[in-house]
Order: sequence, then C-alpha cells, then structure tokens
Amino acid sequence: MNVLDYTIQHLIRITWIELSEKATPQSDHSRVPTRPHRQFFQPLGPLKQWLDRLEIRDRQLAHSLCKLIPAQCPFERDIKICGRVLFHIPPLCKLNPFYEQFVGLRFRALCYLADECGEDVTVYC
Repeated sequence: MNVLDYTIQHLIRITWIELSEKATPQSDHSRVPTRPHRQFFQPLGPLKQWLDRLEIRDRQLAHSLCKLIPAQCPFERDIKICGRVLFHIPPLCKLNPFYEQFVGLRFRALCYLADECGEDVTVYC
C-alpha cells in the first residue's frame, strides 16, 4: 500500500460505490458503474518487489542496514537565526521512489535484531 492509494479521486470513487451499494438491492449490482483498473507502466516495480521480499537472516546485514538507512529524513531542517525560524526545509526523502521499501527493510532488520537475536535496538532509534 502506498500514498497513491489515498488520492482524493480514489477515496471519492470508493465512497460513491459504497453508498450506491447500500442504496441498491443486492440483485442490482450490475448497474453500479465501475471504471476498469488501469495498469501503469512501472519500470521500478521489480526492484521494489525484490526489496519488499528481501528477508533478513544475518545479524551483520541487519546491523549494517540499520546504520545505513536513517530513522528520520536527514534533509529536514529548520533554518534559524537568532532563535527564530526563518524557514523549514521539508523532508525530501519521500521523493525517493524506494522510500517505503527502505523504511520497511530497516523495520524488518530492527525486528530481526530484537526478536530473533534478542538485542537492544534503542541504539538505532
């Protein structure tokens, strides 16, 4: 599941279909208009799926992943002068097409270290 699943058009369409299903009897479902699901060209899809399916089974790999993948976006900053915030630089990590996969991979590595190895992972938080 990603951010694009919660676009306003998607939510409106789902709400409209749910409301129309409640208003019509069960035998009338053939009249509910639905758009065919469009499949977009996703050149990065196989790499994203590979990252999602990657299992952590090595302690050293888990430690290195937790060190390499930051817990928070390193680019997010508040620019201050004399104690006043002039402007805020938003987190730019979400522009990365693999952001969700890296966060999930880091989470799986932390879970492996905590659950399987019994280590304290507060060092990485």
